[in-house]
Amino acid sequence: MAKRLPAGSPTKSTGPGSVETPGVLTVLGIDTSLRSTGLGVLAGTPQRQQALHYEVVKNPQKWPHSRCVQHLHERLSALIERYQPDVAAIEGIFYCKNVKVAIALGEARGAALCACASAGLSVYEYAPRLVKKGVVGSGKASKEQVAHMVKAILGLDHEPPPDAADALAIAMCHLTQTRHGGKLGEQSEV
Repeated sequence: MAKRLPAGSPTKSTGPGSVETPGVLTVLGIDTSLRSTGLGVLAGTPQRQQALHYEVVKNPQKWPHSRCVQHLHERLSALIERYQPDVAAIEGIFYCKNVKVAIALGEARGAALCACASAGLSVYEYAPRLVKKGVVGSGKASKEQVAHMVKAILGLDHEPPPDAADALAIAMCHLTQTRHGGKLGEQSEV
């Protein structure tokens, strides 16, 4: 299990999310959705991780898709500027039976990818089953199980909202992959 970084870990002057400790990576995790995108910023190594920030970007149902995409892009850009992550990790595309849902998800994903690319971040994607298996031990885990384990692993006081917990889990998955130098064949750059 991952351990929390010591309190008061030194940070670079470039931003509150950049940790100086050698081998420490700051990862932005993204769980995309047009109406409820989870974001999480994690700093650490595969063995020791600390949540720096997490949130859910909510877009009201009455907003048109264009406004939702703009809001998501702006929120992500502000978060990237504040925490200056080294890399971003995003949930991979999964099978959708509903074409309208797939298109809305693609729009949100496009906003996220654009915000990351504009900041010069490399973005890696991970299959939902891999993320769940890495955090819970089962690729079929529920959102509630993921949130519970994220709280326990990161030593948080409260369970994060499910979408934010998923984003933190995606960031944790990326850190786990870096332990193996990305040689598990489970990541791909997008």
